Amino acid sequence: MANQTQALEVPGALTRKPASLWGDAWKRLRKNKLALVGGFFVLLLLFVAIFGPYLTPYDYRTQDFVSLKANHYQVIPPFHFGHLLGTDELGRDLLSRLMDGARISMTVAVVVQIVVLLIGLPMGAAAGWFGGRLDTFLMRFTDVVYAFPDLLFIILLSVSFRETFFGKAMDGLLLVFVAIGMVSWVTMARLVRGQLLSLKEQEYVEAARAIGVSDFRIVTRHLLPNAIGPVIVAVTLGIPGAILTEATLAFIGIGVQAPRASWGSLAFTGEPYIRSQPHLILFPAIAIAIALVSFTFLGDGLRDALDPKLKGKQ
Repeated sequence: MANQTQALEVPGALTRKPASLWGDAWKRLRKNKLALVGGFFVLLLLFVAIFGPYLTPYDYRTQDFVSLKANHYQVIPPFHFGHLLGTDELGRDLLSRLMDGARISMTVAVVVQIVVLLIGLPMGAAAGWFGGRLDTFLMRFTDVVYAFPDLLFIILLSVSFRETFFGKAMDGLLLVFVAIGMVSWVTMARLVRGQLLSLKEQEYVEAARAIGVSDFRIVTRHLLPNAIGPVIVAVTLGIPGAILTEATLAFIGIGVQAPRASWGSLAFTGEPYIRSQPHLILFPAIAIAIALVSFTFLGDGLRDALDPKLKGKQ
């Protein structure tokens, strides 16, 4: 009896809160310096995408004819005539256009991953939960999509629907985003299928089946929430690929329509001036690199933080 009383009187024994998955993950993420740096730049890019165009003294479409004339109608270099990063060949402020390009890239980060989730999540969940012939059919279809050249499919889709209402929506961006998402969902489908194949054998799933819970409720209320960690990581790591694909398409002339410009199209228009005015291609390239590295660092950090095998090691 005395031993029991002493155990109950241990300081903090009754007030200590149990550790949670998200609490442990946040602690591990805070110890990852590269992930924090990546998260900071991701937030900075989001801020620039939302508020940047309202903070610059120039509109991304405005041509500074006065400065162009004073510079003998040549490209204005950085720190001249009030343009911090200079202008393009038409006299439009490069900083303003880079900030507008950040809005396009962050839209890629959101829209493409929404398309990936809308296609890959239900397909992977159905294949993993039901199995059998449905699993075989869905996974073979996934393999076919995976084997088809992504860039070729996106180009064909973009060219085919370019002159339609869908192709002109959002200055041509919506078509590109959907096209990228339609070839990027295969990894998500495979990931979700693998997660459900392992989770559906757990005891709590058997208990839910025994009391008559529907398949839809088991999958949406029990299985998918338990697979949310790997899904978040996959979404974060998928963003750099989507941004790079959009930049590649813009570089070859497919995607956003003038006068708007993404970082890829800015690099494309600056390529002829790479020797005389290297800032025209250097600044868009730096912006693309910062976005790719930031999301990659953040994704790697989230993967390590949400890995249950690391629990108790840090």
